This record gives sequence, C-alpha cells and structure tokens, in this order.
Amino acid sequence: MNKKLLRVGTTYIPVSNVEHSSEWYVNKLGAELSYKDEDKAILNFANQSFFLVKSKENQSSNFYDICGVERFSITFEVNGLNALEAIHRDFIDKQIRIGAIENRGHSGRNFVFFDLDGNKFDVWSELSPIFKEKYLISQ
Repeated sequence: MNKKLLRVGTTYIPVSNVEHSSEWYVNKLGAELSYKDEDKAILNFANQSFFLVKSKENQSSNFYDICGVERFSITFEVNGLNALEAIHRDFIDKQIRIGAIENRGHSGRNFVFFDLDGNKFDVWSELSPIFKEKYLISQ
C-alpha cells in the first residue's frame, strides 16, 4: 500500500454569511454548489471541494508573515500568461476585488483576488507539470 498523501481533497474557507458567499463563489468563480445549509456550503471547482464554513466576524484564511505582510493560503493555477490575463480581465468585469498582475521574480506571473469576507487568494500562470501530464494539457 502506498502511504503517501496523494492530493488535497477539501479546503475550508471561513465566511460570515454562507448564503451570500456561496452565491458569490457560484456566480463569480463558476463553482458548482453541491450542498448548503445554514452553517456550511460545499462547492466544487478547481478540481477539489471547498467548504464555506460560517465563522465569527472578521475571520479569514489569510495570515501575516514575519515581515507583517498579509499572505494567502491558496494559489490557483491557470495554463499560461494569456489565460492569466484573460481571467484577470474577467474578474475585473465581474467586479471582483483584485490586485495587479505581478512579476514576483520566478517563472510565470501572478495576481491576487479577494472574496466577500476578505479571504485572499493567488492566481499563477503556471500549471504544475504533473497536472499537465495527467490531464494531457499542452501549451
């Protein structure tokens, strides 16, 4: 038996209003709603499940690094710079709070975006080679 961790199956995201947040993720990010009650919603997108969990106010998945910079805990990947630029424009059109496309000194480009509760997420223009190979994605 292979005892290695194989994938991340579920990510939990704190939200203040499950109803509003689940609608936002469905309408803005194209998530598929698979379950919802007063305390949580289960969404599927980006090849995994996300649980939106009703939390106390002013909670987020963000954290601060040693220099006091607010960081994201999740980076989504897209297939290339053109795809990154296209989703950036789409997020602008959907009035999602986003940052500028950045060169962070490594391959590819990135930008950040925020959900209704200020959860900060990253988008990177480089798909992992293993994902590309598994899903037969070519440039």
